[in-house]
Amino acid sequence: MKRLFSLAAFLFILLHFQAVAGSSLPVTRSIGAPVGFAAACAKYKWLCGRMAAQQLSDQAGIALLQKVNRAVNGRIIPAEDGPSSGNRDVWSLPVAGHGDCEDYALQKMKDLIEAGFPSNRLALSVVIGPHDQNHVVLIARTDGGDYVLDNLTNAVRLWRMTGYTFLATQDFQSRTGWRVTLAGPRAGEFS
Repeated sequence: MKRLFSLAAFLFILLHFQAVAGSSLPVTRSIGAPVGFAAACAKYKWLCGRMAAQQLSDQAGIALLQKVNRAVNGRIIPAEDGPSSGNRDVWSLPVAGHGDCEDYALQKMKDLIEAGFPSNRLALSVVIGPHDQNHVVLIARTDGGDYVLDNLTNAVRLWRMTGYTFLATQDFQSRTGWRVTLAGPRAGEFS
């Protein structure tokens, strides 16, 4: 009986962990897009449009996410927008191999779409990153949950495993729209 109870407890914990760890980011009401997003949307049709894509298994999809995350992180040199553009909130592909967090995220989205990852399973997200600063990451939705591609790490992680507080996320379906997310360790401070 004790062995049966232990097995039941283990299975309950395992299933609970999988349900939590593999979940999708919660979203609520619509919110205005971040400054710079509308201009990027107009400039890059793939950012806000729907692109035809192949069906990928989660295993193949995650392998592709890892490959693209590492490749983009390895070829771009971190740089703020200000010096090159005179503006702090320019959302663009990296310029001359340099870029800030949203530039990395845009490049990753472009590369994934070109490799056949479904565009309606990719979205940009604004999070509270290191040092309490806003930070932009790319979210990739799989059947196993929402994964984060981040220029600060080569690891592709489920959103709950990042330690970030998610504030707002590009709408997966209505790609020009954004939704309030408010999920993660500090989400209660903003509700």
